[in-house]
Amino acid sequence: MTAAFSLPDAPANDRARPLLVAERVTKSYGEVVGCRDVSLAIHPGEVLGIVGESGSGKTTLLKVLSARMAPNAGTVSFDAGGRGLADVYAMAEPARRALMRTEWGIVHQDPRDGLRMHVSAGGNVAERLMGTGARSYADMRAEAAAWLGRVELDVGRMDDLPRRFSGGMRQRVQLARNLVTRPRLLFMDEPTGGLDVSVQARLLDLIRELVRDLGIAAIVVTHDIAVVRLLADRLLVMHRGEAVEHGLTDQVLDDPQHPYTQLLVSSVMTA
Repeated sequence: MTAAFSLPDAPANDRARPLLVAERVTKSYGEVVGCRDVSLAIHPGEVLGIVGESGSGKTTLLKVLSARMAPNAGTVSFDAGGRGLADVYAMAEPARRALMRTEWGIVHQDPRDGLRMHVSAGGNVAERLMGTGARSYADMRAEAAAWLGRVELDVGRMDDLPRRFSGGMRQRVQLARNLVTRPRLLFMDEPTGGLDVSVQARLLDLIRELVRDLGIAAIVVTHDIAVVRLLADRLLVMHRGEAVEHGLTDQVLDDPQHPYTQLLVSSVMTA
């Protein structure tokens, strides 16, 4: 089944041109299908949730969308620099890497995949700034301190290594590292996975506040319905590598049409 977002369903900024468009994306691992024939669009300032159980293809799709894994078929296009949509995988490698350093941010489920664990918290944030051409040590340190404070970390610990932080604190450092360059699109893979419930709740509130305040678009992958209900404007449901349902988040969760979505929602309600 091919699923494509209808542009009239976009939120308040529906007259804006799409920021990222994926068309008929397919990725397989030999004979195993990761995702198949998935199409979607995301607009500036919009949060798209991708939900499904383990093995549904949601993480594979996120890796393809964020240019970390080339698809076997289909295209992913991004409005780089506001110059119009361009095929991400047709870009020269330096251009694609520059995109990842500036206009994109990626928040991994395990902060160790997104941080340099032998570099201080402040140094992790400053490194992202260096990737955009910043060179003043004083300015970078001040900006790093400001952002660590913004994600509710004790600025007095900015010289501590991430390995000395809790999982929730590491995730906050990862957020600061990604958001310091004010990207236009943020990719998040299970951003609250493995955290205590109380830590999850405050981190989700923080993510929602930052995304709204900065006006950036975000794609969040999760198996947790509560996460997408809180964060996402629109929702894409993945099952066995296919997009089986999509629409406004409340609409999909309150009135699911596909049997798998119905099962997913009912399992949460009865848990």
